[in-house]
Amino acid sequence: MKKQPYFLLVIVSFLLFSCNRKEQLFNENVNDWFEKGDATWSFDKGELVGTSAEGSGFVMTNNSYKDFSLELEFYPDSTINSGVFLRCKEHNIDAADCHEINIWDLHPNQDFRTGAVVTKAVPLAKVTTLNQWNTYKIKNQDDRVQVWVNDTLTVDLRDDSLVEGFIGLQAAGKGKIKFRNVTVESLD
Repeated sequence: MKKQPYFLLVIVSFLLFSCNRKEQLFNENVNDWFEKGDATWSFDKGELVGTSAEGSGFVMTNNSYKDFSLELEFYPDSTINSGVFLRCKEHNIDAADCHEINIWDLHPNQDFRTGAVVTKAVPLAKVTTLNQWNTYKIKNQDDRVQVWVNDTLTVDLRDDSLVEGFIGLQAAGKGKIKFRNVTVESLD
């Protein structure tokens, strides 16, 4: 009789632990994501590197996500137009059918600079990210999207237009972007 409660405790602990684990995204030699477009994507010392000479390209998850926290590190050069696309309806990147969290300090329209949700939310703070490693923490829960760049809150948005979808990373224009330590944690 005493073994049964212990066994149940072990099973419940395992289920709770496994449900709250962070999942690594965009790893080398894993087929749970794909690339599309004009950019070249490669790995260098565990970093995912997107290089674009012109046009636009992206990598995207095969799996769809609903309520989640996404954390990653990014290193943009001074010329790249990049971004993190969330809750994309289709396997394409588009500011209307995804939440586009921009990476582009020098965007001609500073309302869409790094930390913005393009066409949906202007950054609450200006954070400089060029030519250095930076962090993004992005929380998507129900109709709320919150974005932190280097621990500075840049967006706190309510938007119920996109509730679930794919996650993508972009390289556009001309330049290079590096990503590492990309993790997603379910908030369901």
